[in-house]
Amino acid sequence: MNLANATLPKLSSPIKTPTYARTGHAPGVVHLGLGAFHRAHQAMVFDQLLSQGDPRWGIHGVGMTQPGLVNKLRAQDGLYAVRVADANGLQWQVPGSVWRTSVATTERANVVQAIAAPATRWVTLTVTEKGYTPALAQLLLDGLRQRQQNNLPGLTIASCDNLQGNGHKLKALVKAAATPQDTALLQWMDARCAFPCSMVDRIVPAATPEILAAAHAALGVQDDCALSTEAFWEWVIEDHFADPSDAALLQGAGVRVTADVHSYEEAKLRMLNGSHTAMALMGAVTGRAVIADCIGAPHLRTFVERLMSREVSPHLSRSDWADYRDALIARFGNPFLLHSVHQIATDSSQKIPQRWPPSVQGQIARSASFEHHALAAAVWLRYTLGVNEQGQSYTLNDPQAPSLMAIGAAQRQHPHESVKALLSREDLWGTVLPQQTAWIASVTHWHQQILQLGVDASVRQLLSQETP
Repeated sequence: MNLANATLPKLSSPIKTPTYARTGHAPGVVHLGLGAFHRAHQAMVFDQLLSQGDPRWGIHGVGMTQPGLVNKLRAQDGLYAVRVADANGLQWQVPGSVWRTSVATTERANVVQAIAAPATRWVTLTVTEKGYTPALAQLLLDGLRQRQQNNLPGLTIASCDNLQGNGHKLKALVKAAATPQDTALLQWMDARCAFPCSMVDRIVPAATPEILAAAHAALGVQDDCALSTEAFWEWVIEDHFADPSDAALLQGAGVRVTADVHSYEEAKLRMLNGSHTAMALMGAVTGRAVIADCIGAPHLRTFVERLMSREVSPHLSRSDWADYRDALIARFGNPFLLHSVHQIATDSSQKIPQRWPPSVQGQIARSASFEHHALAAAVWLRYTLGVNEQGQSYTLNDPQAPSLMAIGAAQRQHPHESVKALLSREDLWGTVLPQQTAWIASVTHWHQQILQLGVDASVRQLLSQETP
């Protein structure tokens, strides 16, 4: 027996379940990128708004390519359980905000109609950095065109992906897909639609057999879509909405509405995401399975703390960065979050350009040390060998995997050439760093140490060279 509308009343009382009607209203939100993160973050915010009696926040969730999750959710009437856990304990919750589902690749017309539906007020996106494609732009443009032709109100279209200025980039992408015949549509979009920038933060590991078993034990029914997450969450969004009254509603649900999203997004990208990527690559190479294993090693914990404090924080405008750093280190050690290092290392070539180079360039500009980032870059090159230090192989899940593995294949025989080949890539490092000889020399040094001594010994060597 699976979790579904029919079995919802049978769940035990400690489990928080929807208190609102899930039928009788059309969804007000179309979400593109129906993965674990959205279901444990924005969907839970919208669940809270629905619980407060506002029926406009039901979600039409869109899986962009794969039908597997959508089919599982359909079988469960859009319901799934979330285990929210931290050092203080855990609780289970069943959000009820996902009302309808579609798959963009096979049900594109349904998605366009959902964007164009009269009840739709918002479109949100978590399609990952690599998902900002002309096809995505055309999908949005087609839905907006129908709205304009039907004289319907504009939409708030909120990117929630890890891209600086994500709202600006999304709007530019949509405009770039327009044709000369779309002049009136673009004018309508500029006047009626809002593309706010936003930053979202919550650690949501991929589902595992362990969490599915734990959900079954807690719920008493099978849940094929169960998730685990942490208690911490943050959503910072620009005060720019098609309906300005949404600002107060979101603030009442715990969302931070501000004119200054940039200071939060750069802190998240460089502190959380930047250190996450570094730890994930180190974990993959050293054979550590999850992030908690990495931060649980004292030398790696110190490395991450110094990376954020010494090389990242001087270039941030978020004033409470020290508190944010301490919270991050505690979150990384959450024993309930079995966050796979290989999951986090996925698509590193799309993530690292956003996360590391700005801090390195900032350190170079102030004639300060960038050794932690250099060692992390050297670990990334070592990671491209596709085998850890115990001799166990793994797959590089990255759109640039063929070129990265080609660069890294000869690194044992020709390490200097491999380092130069990786660091010369302007698509990864920008135009400045490939010209910085001190940066190249430092990465070369740490790569040599990693090949000779291993990652752990190299990290300890770096820490011993710097004052506490």
